Amino acid sequence: MTFITGKHLNRRALLRGFGGAIALPLLDAMLPAFALAKGAGQVRRLAIVYVPNGIVMEEWTPAAAGTDFAFKRILKPLEPFRDDVTMVSGMANLIAMKAPGGDHGKAAGSFLSGCPPKLTSGADVHAGTTFDQVVAKHWSGETRVASLQLGCEDTRLVGNCDTGLSCAYTNCISWKDPDTPMAPDVNPRSVFEQLFGTADLSLPQETRARRSLYRKSILDRTRESTEKLVSGLGPADRHKMDEYLTAVRDVEKRVAEAEKDTTVPPIEKPSGIPFQFSEYVKLMFDLQTIAFQADLTRVTTMMFGREGSVRAYPEIDVPDPHHPLTHHRGHPDFIEKVTKINCFHAELFAYFLGKLKATPDGDGTLLDHSSILYGSALADGNTHQKTNLPLLVAGRSGGRRGGRHIVNSGKEPVSNLFLALMDSVGAPMEAFADSTSRLQLG
Repeated sequence: MTFITGKHLNRRALLRGFGGAIALPLLDAMLPAFALAKGAGQVRRLAIVYVPNGIVMEEWTPAAAGTDFAFKRILKPLEPFRDDVTMVSGMANLIAMKAPGGDHGKAAGSFLSGCPPKLTSGADVHAGTTFDQVVAKHWSGETRVASLQLGCEDTRLVGNCDTGLSCAYTNCISWKDPDTPMAPDVNPRSVFEQLFGTADLSLPQETRARRSLYRKSILDRTRESTEKLVSGLGPADRHKMDEYLTAVRDVEKRVAEAEKDTTVPPIEKPSGIPFQFSEYVKLMFDLQTIAFQADLTRVTTMMFGREGSVRAYPEIDVPDPHHPLTHHRGHPDFIEKVTKINCFHAELFAYFLGKLKATPDGDGTLLDHSSILYGSALADGNTHQKTNLPLLVAGRSGGRRGGRHIVNSGKEPVSNLFLALMDSVGAPMEAFADSTSRLQLG
């Protein structure tokens, strides 16, 4: 464990034990040393939460612009976070409208980069560096993990997934560079181990699962250094440490319980994935919260499902596959089922916002110091509409005030929003992709 001599605790102090280490949340004991560090300032985070297959826009888009707007049905779960949410209407993925290939592939493949994906189903994929990776590079070396790419549906990067377009385009929204898609990690266990270093991820999954049976809890392995640290902290910091370590223990237990779940044959699901989709998503959100709290990473992307997802949602009485339902051709029953899926996703996103808002961070909360983009690369899934995308920004990073609905022209490039988000987290650029100006988020 690393300390600054005297009574100040190093911001990068670790609780170390055999085979693992735990980073610490921001404590009062760190602030004197942290304030003197080079480039000191409040740490900011960027998260992108992606939902596939578009959204029923009639139940998403507020009728009024400005501050006097009402949350439509899909967004009702976010109403408690009104002052933390900025609705953004009228943005378009203009590149996807011109690119060749299937609509799902070219929409998702160009969404965060503003670059057209190359028409190929082979290994020679090519798109563009996404803005989340620009931010991750800006903070390169300052966190243990440059960025986390998470997903809640099995993915593959090879093969033809949408009319001549590689599965890399439908299954990945984050690209490190034009030739390198960042595959989402769908296994909570491997995400946990990536954050806390408790396993060799180069080993086969079966080997890691077998070894996990013999591993002690990371908190048990770091017990001695934890007790030594806590004994020298003030009451407020002891409380913060207790909350943080309780959260780590809770996530660790839930991952372990998922690994022991026998309700689904092990061959059909990777180790560590809960059977219930809602618990799966919440576990992934909790991992992100802990990663932000301990400054293990400052950039995350999470896909509820791959673009064109055919996941069914029996837990909300929607046993039909998602993608075919979106091609409803105006059928009321199909539209209702898609709306229920959209509402379910929003409820789970509200859980994430609640966790961030409840987690202290410096002079505020994690939500105060984050910019979180939520939405889809398609608007109406029935027509594969790529204008007036369903987007919102949560959090107050950069001093942003929420409680507003910003309405744009309908064809303003979404890259203008990305420029504003990069500004808000302290990684500004003059221009990005097909941007024409900076969107004013406030």
